[in-house]
Amino acid sequence: MPRTALVLRHTDGDHAGAIGDRLEALGLRLHYVDMHRGGVLPALDGFDLMLALGGPQQVWQEAEHPWLIEEKAAIRDWVARRAKPYIGICFGHQLLATALGGEVGYAAQPEIGLHAVDLADDDDPHSFLHGLEGRHPVMQWHSAEVKRLPQGARVLGSSATTPVQAMAVGDHALGVQFHFEWTLSGVRGWAAHRNWIEGLERELGEGAHARICADLAAREADVAAVTHTVFGNFRKASGL
Repeated sequence: MPRTALVLRHTDGDHAGAIGDRLEALGLRLHYVDMHRGGVLPALDGFDLMLALGGPQQVWQEAEHPWLIEEKAAIRDWVARRAKPYIGICFGHQLLATALGGEVGYAAQPEIGLHAVDLADDDDPHSFLHGLEGRHPVMQWHSAEVKRLPQGARVLGSSATTPVQAMAVGDHALGVQFHFEWTLSGVRGWAAHRNWIEGLERELGEGAHARICADLAAREADVAAVTHTVFGNFRKASGL
């Protein structure tokens, strides 16, 4: 049977981007489940990786989005019981934290667009961040953040306003608050999705999309280098 990645999606128009491209290059099929559209989670036995994408929801909104209960249970089963490879991006990062007993709340300051994060800034950097010491540009869009790590998790990076920009659970689970799956072509493609542009302009004003595209174009190689390095390290450490 072909290897398969289970991709949990939470908003229309989203996709796995640069991470999906790398998974497919490794021979993995991408099986999307649209959780926000009532998608049914399949049995987990046949999958090799779980990838949880971003979303406009908040992880504590279980009354408004009852599917969050099942999704968190699946993540907990996958990461804590099966100890299989997991990548959580933005909302998926926050889901990992809460599924394992951590705490998420509104951020002291939202981050949207191109921002700097400090990675591997301790004396014993985790294998996920090998070669990424120092400050790096990444793409962001979040209004919540991890306030308390789950037991056994480790902080891998921070920014000026967000203390937990990345975290690891062992060598098999990675959560990143920033969107390292986004590419310049993908961000330009937001123009085809009214919900993305309207949300962006509510936060940053008219013309926000063009400004973000320009910022990303100026640092595209640096942003892509973070994606390339983090994913390569994750693949080796997790045995994917």
